[in-house]
Amino acid sequence: MTEIPSKVHFVLVHGIGGGGWCWYKVRTLLENSGYKVSCVDLKGAGIDRSDAKDIHTFDEYNQPLIDLISSLPDDEKVILVGCSAGGLNVTDATYKFGKKISLAIYLGATMLKAGFQTEQDFKEGVPNLKEHGEVYDHGFGLGEDQPATSALMKKEFRGQLIYHLTPPEDVTLGGMLLREGPHKAIVSAKFEGGNDVDEVPRVYIKMTHDLVLKLEQQEAMVARFRRGVEGVWEIRRSIHGIIVLARSWSRRWFCHIYLFRRSIFME
Repeated sequence: MTEIPSKVHFVLVHGIGGGGWCWYKVRTLLENSGYKVSCVDLKGAGIDRSDAKDIHTFDEYNQPLIDLISSLPDDEKVILVGCSAGGLNVTDATYKFGKKISLAIYLGATMLKAGFQTEQDFKEGVPNLKEHGEVYDHGFGLGEDQPATSALMKKEFRGQLIYHLTPPEDVTLGGMLLREGPHKAIVSAKFEGGNDVDEVPRVYIKMTHDLVLKLEQQEAMVARFRRGVEGVWEIRRSIHGIIVLARSWSRRWFCHIYLFRRSIFME
């Protein structure tokens, strides 16, 4: 099997409420195969102690990823991998660092070319869980009389919507480490400019059993973004998030992408 050059640097971006810890299985596989891996904690996530309800802009939320890419040597490129709402962070980075990104991979992730600009963007890019009732606890950083600024899925819904195909130990891990996410900041994401953004190759990997960002939403975003997406795959029986992805996400996946778009790894 053709191997990916070990010099490749993967930057893994979590979704709302998660953290770099979400990638612990994937990171282990990649690092054990000799690749360089960075797992960013976005503002208010993971070990970053900022309070999510006090983060009100997307730029503030995404600053840790921007700082990480800015700190890289001029001749170093990365492969960005975003999961869930982390797709927005990946897209933002492609606008700001188009020449630094060899490939953008969206794992069942929000993929909106200009962010949240239209009603259709919200329909396709924001989970619609109304049929389950009120599934989130909210934080009100601007006051109780203002719209919520943060959100965290209630524990009683996580097993049903996020972890329904997950080993029990990963359910426990998520219950211990999930934090409120800055919902207001995330849905304020808008992108513009970026002369090199269209030069970044992208692939989308659909999560077929995602009950949060549903398959039809993923497919709708891919269809609208189609001219800028060079490959679309799916992982069967895959769910929202990436804690359990390692059983399907292996070196075979990366080699498949490598063979499809070999030039992204060339000097």
